[in-house]
Amino acid sequence: MKIARIETFLFDPGLAKNLLFCRVETESGVHGWGEAYVTPGKEQVIEHLLQVMAKYMIGRSAHSIRHSAQVIFDDFAMRRASLDLLSAWSAIEIAMWDIVAKAAGQPLYNLLGGPSRERVKVYANGWSSGTESIEANLERALKVKEAGFTALKWDPFPGPWRNFIHREDEDHVVRYVRRMRETLGPDFGLLVEVHRRLAPMHAVRIGQRLAEFDIGWYEEPCLCDNIELVAEVRRALPGTPIVTGEAIYSKEAFAQALTARAADIINPDICNCGGISAMLDIAAMAQPHAVAMAPHNYNSTLVGLAATVQLSAVIPNFWLAECFINLKPACDEIAIQPLTVKDSFVELPTTPGHGIDIDVAKLRAKPYRDMGARTGKALRSYTEEFPRKHYQVAATRTGY
Repeated sequence: MKIARIETFLFDPGLAKNLLFCRVETESGVHGWGEAYVTPGKEQVIEHLLQVMAKYMIGRSAHSIRHSAQVIFDDFAMRRASLDLLSAWSAIEIAMWDIVAKAAGQPLYNLLGGPSRERVKVYANGWSSGTESIEANLERALKVKEAGFTALKWDPFPGPWRNFIHREDEDHVVRYVRRMRETLGPDFGLLVEVHRRLAPMHAVRIGQRLAEFDIGWYEEPCLCDNIELVAEVRRALPGTPIVTGEAIYSKEAFAQALTARAADIINPDICNCGGISAMLDIAAMAQPHAVAMAPHNYNSTLVGLAATVQLSAVIPNFWLAECFINLKPACDEIAIQPLTVKDSFVELPTTPGHGIDIDVAKLRAKPYRDMGARTGKALRSYTEEFPRKHYQVAATRTGY
């Protein structure tokens, strides 16, 4: 079952970045879908890398997933890892697993060892707006809760990203989290995102002030390139779950984070860490350290979320997965088979492969959109209006 063709698609969901899909087809006609993680403004860079990489995959067996990954790293990348490289490879790798599972007539999770759970719990991201007031975002958060979600994530920090911030900015964060807790109630999961911006002294002081609000986690308080900074914060905040991994891409770097005891939870992204095989390896490394997996997923609610769900169904140390709810309406429009997100859960698909498929004609109808040069503030404003009408209002569930 040799690979005959790899086609890439940049898709405009009408939000802050384009999405990058790839369709891998074998000589026998079986196809699989993959997705690469992209950041706003670099979508075409990753697509070009993926297209060049694809030339090395034509004629290779679709079953040769781990060996091909090593060949790409050794021969194509000359043993130099990067976000761009691993994002491009992740798309091909995810598509190859889709092909293998379809050929076997099984949902992918059955080929990976079978499910550990019947459904996968997700939290909402992509619901808030960094340009609106706390009061406006409280209304948005209530809509998330009314839609059945039991946890959400957001970045409550104002202004540009800086290592050192003023006390009034700290006070803003504390006030914001307090209002969220008062509005959403004691059982709702508040997942605080910091985006690697703080020096440890600020991260620790803010974390201590947030402890009274029982936040679900404190994500990437410091730059993880120096993982000891994150570990320092974790040691200073016992009882507050610390998350890192969104900006960690290689297994070697995750091994260093685990050795440093830097986090209670790690959140690698299946579309930028090397795909499904790499995520399985990372989860296996984390398990002996009693570290949970909460997959990051600033990707589509089609391929990226589907691959995340397949992986999350299998690993025993799964905690919670990310779902960008603002992307779902646009993704559902191009889906032949979408995923169903209801009451904070995704039921496991039972169809072969990843459980989704895409209408290529509809995908091509919304091609790449050049958003032009943007300021740093605009680049970070990746959340848009919460699409309330696309979700059923359901009774809330406790916990996160």
